[in-house]
Amino acid sequence: MPPAVPLLSVTDLTKTFITDTVFKGVSFQVREREKVALVGQNGAGKSTILRIIAGLEHANGGEIATQPGLRITYLPQEARFTSDNTLREEAKLAFAPVLAVQARMRELEQQMGDEDVDLEALMDEYDRLSIRFESAAGYDIEHRTDEILQGLGFSQEMFDDPVARLSGGQKTRVALAKALLADPDLLLLDEPTNHLDLEMLEWLEEFLAKWNGACLIVSHDRYFLDRTTSRTLDLAFGTLEDYPASYAKYLPMREERRVRRIKEYEEQQEYIARQEEFIRKYGNGQRYREARGRQKKLDRLERLDRPQDYEEMHFRLPANLRSGRMVLTSSKMDIGYRDPEGPAIYVHTPELQIERGDRVGLLGPNGAGKTTLIKSLVGQLPLLKGEYTYGTNVKPGYYAQSHEQLRGKGDGTPLSVIMETQIMSEEFARTYLGRFLFSGDDVYKHINDLSGGERSRLALGVLLLEQANFLILDEPTNHLDIQARETLEQMLSEFDGTILFVSHDRFFMDKIATKLWIVEEGEMTFSLGNYTDYQRQLGRRAVVASGPVPEEKSTTRIDATETLPSADPSIEVTAKGKPKKRTNTDVQKRLAKVERSIAQLEGKLNELNDAMTVATIDQDIDAIATLGVEFERVQTELDAVYSEWEELSALELEAV
Repeated sequence: MPPAVPLLSVTDLTKTFITDTVFKGVSFQVREREKVALVGQNGAGKSTILRIIAGLEHANGGEIATQPGLRITYLPQEARFTSDNTLREEAKLAFAPVLAVQARMRELEQQMGDEDVDLEALMDEYDRLSIRFESAAGYDIEHRTDEILQGLGFSQEMFDDPVARLSGGQKTRVALAKALLADPDLLLLDEPTNHLDLEMLEWLEEFLAKWNGACLIVSHDRYFLDRTTSRTLDLAFGTLEDYPASYAKYLPMREERRVRRIKEYEEQQEYIARQEEFIRKYGNGQRYREARGRQKKLDRLERLDRPQDYEEMHFRLPANLRSGRMVLTSSKMDIGYRDPEGPAIYVHTPELQIERGDRVGLLGPNGAGKTTLIKSLVGQLPLLKGEYTYGTNVKPGYYAQSHEQLRGKGDGTPLSVIMETQIMSEEFARTYLGRFLFSGDDVYKHINDLSGGERSRLALGVLLLEQANFLILDEPTNHLDIQARETLEQMLSEFDGTILFVSHDRFFMDKIATKLWIVEEGEMTFSLGNYTDYQRQLGRRAVVASGPVPEEKSTTRIDATETLPSADPSIEVTAKGKPKKRTNTDVQKRLAKVERSIAQLEGKLNELNDAMTVATIDQDIDAIATLGVEFERVQTELDAVYSEWEELSALELEAV
């Protein structure tokens, strides 16, 4: 098979803002049907690269080359548009060129009934347009539109709702629907998982897996990246590095590369130190010529830069007061709002219990009432029915996804917020904020001027000062980049209290949760384990250990009682070495056996991929490396079996 054609070539791309260089020398290609992840810390320039490719922003240097006629669709993080259209009408704008062809066909149909027209010319144009309309799947527009909208969580009852009445998150989903319906050659997605619940995320993953176009995706959703991309571009410290691997495989490759560079740098520094010591010692003595020669070599030596690493958040959440065994108990409850027209009930709960040390993840679709339940359990909303009680010595700490603990402090600064939360000196407060990556003048920024990630880090800092032993967290990973999420996961894993949390980050849920409360259609059910355990219970994931996979005998190996292929694929050699002409029946039997082997090997690859996902969640680098080797072995074996299948298929056709 010939290599895929590059759709996009980026060469030496450079971007600066005033005097600050965001990135320089960025080069990469995206080929046909490739799904590529672009990862990096907040502020690294990922969104800027997408906007430059989309033509919405200019680079200060470099070149972008595309295939002639390449169709590119760009989806920004947040959709900002106004429209008088209904939801369905807005989504169908993705088919504007095709709908224009359809409109022209309708005009021609009307003209054909008029007198004194060139009917033959009209028919010729109509035939040409009809072919274009059909080749563009014009007759399938209605079905495709409904399918995409429903997959992204819009019910049919909403299709005729005005777009102007939709929330910001719903508008972003409409923009995503239009991007998918446009069916471009290259799709640029900037945080496409924002505002999607777990069911929508899984639908989008399946859609992209089947889609034949190319994608360049920016996302902090590690689970999503691992299930949709096969190549990873790492943008860090102004430069970009290319890893030919999905996210799970990229992690150990990046670490191996980092360790190797540190070793090379340290070895070079040792070499330079030895040479400089020799030059210092013998530069004016009898060996001055040798010392001068060594100095010349040092002057020509290309110095390696010290490998850089991002500054990480450093904090720990101690539970200073140990709670009783029972942290929360409740009767059966009705959760919702009291409206003038009557109570709006979102969730009916059974009797609830949370014990010390539990890590309870709250799972459910958008609008199911998860945040409403959380707010009810922290006393911000009254219960419609029932009651709950905290246990002995329980001190709750609440993290709101909208950062409500920072509201009303828009004129405040991170420094003032921390000093208001707990009495401390300015020097100590600045040091404390440094643990959450606020340095220099950052501590004097107005709260309203902070980015989403900065507000999230500040809210975590406020939560830490509360010294709670029962953390109630609503979407704590929102706005955090991957590195900050990993730090938060590590902190919560070491927390010796109790946690109740809502999250759409499946990596985060797998890492933290020990049991789940599932809210769906107004009812609540329970499941032990994390998200992957729950998916296994539903039969959606293969049960695979996260450790090394034992080597199995190849399903295509032949034992002594089977026929062995000779050099001529149309001839069989029996176990006794006697040649036997292969009949069409023999070919069909062999073909069926090979097809079974293909199915088994493909299933094995899927299991290994799931195992690598689990190992990545557990940060088991050794298991990831071992699984990666096994994945490559099985892939090679599958390629060989496919070759055999092609030979046998050709023989079967000849025999027909």
